[in-house]
Amino acid sequence: MKNNNVCYIMLMVVETAAATFLYLTIFPIFRQVITQLGEPQDISPYQQAAVACGPLVLQACYWVRFRWVAVPAPFRNAFVRHLFLFASRVSFFFGGALFSVFFFRHVPELDQFPSVIQGAVKLLEVLLVLFSLFCYSLEIERLGRAREDHSAVSGRGR
Repeated sequence: MKNNNVCYIMLMVVETAAATFLYLTIFPIFRQVITQLGEPQDISPYQQAAVACGPLVLQACYWVRFRWVAVPAPFRNAFVRHLFLFASRVSFFFGGALFSVFFFRHVPELDQFPSVIQGAVKLLEVLLVLFSLFCYSLEIERLGRAREDHSAVSGRGR
């Protein structure tokens, strides 16, 4: 049981670090896209690698945890559980905003579209980032609901 908790904490720390790294890397790009709507953006090779690697690390940790490590039920306090549930929703706001900017504001105003291959790669990258942020928000939600689910399974009241 203790080993499970240690594994969970380590995976959650790495997931949180990857999500934070991703937010810190994408935010300047997001800001650039907002201030220069419709213009193609120059993204450095470092930023491209970071945007590709961050979601991969997050996904690896998420699926390892999902498959082999149970979510502990560390919180008895309903308020703390609600804070985690709130954090799970907030963590995906940026992903939704990023998606909206790219698909509803930025893409229709481009004067010149990228090649089909470049467009497909960029679309897959955006979808990978969004899916990774979604998985991270689910992980936080599971943590917030862990005690609630444990109580319901064991037959005890909340």
